Amino acid sequence: MKVDDTSGLGLFKVLVDSIKLFGLDIDDIRGQGYDNGSNMKGKHQGVQRRLLDINPRALYMPCACHSLNLTLCDMAKSCAKAASFFGIVQRIYILFSGSTKRWNVLLDHILGLTVKSLSNTRWESRIKSVQAIRYQAPQFRSALSQLQQASDIELIDKTDANNLLKALGSFEFILGMVIWYDILFAVNTVSKRLQSPSMCIDTTLHQIEDMRNYFNNYRNEGFASSMTIAKSIASEMGVEPSFSVKRKAQRKKHFDEIDTNEEILQAEKAFEVNYFLVVVDMANTSLKSRFEELQTFKSMFGFLLSSTTLKSLNDTELEDCCTKFAKTFSSHDTSDVEVNDLISELKVLKLSLPERPMSSMDIF
Repeated sequence: MKVDDTSGLGLFKVLVDSIKLFGLDIDDIRGQGYDNGSNMKGKHQGVQRRLLDINPRALYMPCACHSLNLTLCDMAKSCAKAASFFGIVQRIYILFSGSTKRWNVLLDHILGLTVKSLSNTRWESRIKSVQAIRYQAPQFRSALSQLQQASDIELIDKTDANNLLKALGSFEFILGMVIWYDILFAVNTVSKRLQSPSMCIDTTLHQIEDMRNYFNNYRNEGFASSMTIAKSIASEMGVEPSFSVKRKAQRKKHFDEIDTNEEILQAEKAFEVNYFLVVVDMANTSLKSRFEELQTFKSMFGFLLSSTTLKSLNDTELEDCCTKFAKTFSSHDTSDVEVNDLISELKVLKLSLPERPMSSMDIF
């Protein structure tokens, strides 16, 4: 289908025309599912908002996996050092993949894991790239060193190799590498679970809540543990396991001047505050905002998502939940749900449910 206008209004017109073309009634739509692009998701001008203005029962839910991907995008763009880290990883891939000769140099040093091009939509590619460097950093340095010294390599490529060699020899890069591997591994684990066919709203929200708890714990403990690992890797690579400070001309110190050790500690603290904490805090902020719609769905459907929840409701609570549910699917003096019938049916269902916990997929 050819689409010339990709604004929210333009895409909405295409959607409406397509619905009419297939002889469908726009008032019969009960759900919308798109990616998280502003033209689709936009709260005021997006396709989902325009459709809701016409049909309030066409509830919108964004893709949970895509929302998680965008959380990582938010984190990667949260500060200059984070963006710079992934820029270096991408440059390593570009350098080695640019010719068969350079790629073979990499393969001579790297076993099993191979650095991959970064993707803005598939963050699994990023964990594989970071994993490759995280566990074979000395081998990557050796490969870059070989390129730098090779006589049959273009000067521009040797210059790139030299610059990347310096980057990998920076303790800041090594520490960032350890931090990002931890983050990407944790998020990728949750992302794979969210792709399970049996994943429901409540289970998804539990996974996201677990993810937020992970970042809260990582905020408190992750920097110290990452420092320990980074120092070990740096020592293995022959890199000074501390933050570098600018050299100053040798002169007599005044009594109130900061010594070098204190400057290193200040640089370490600055890295923690301006990089580590910024990235981790962005994770929690983004997870909260990007999964708001899912929380809204839980408030409407939550009482139906598990046998445990349904059986825990007394009659008054059940009636309140059913009334809210029916109101959600009511518009223009019509309703999809006869609230009294729903209440009666669920009261009977509660009595017939077994003791063992059941999900909504098992019940209905």
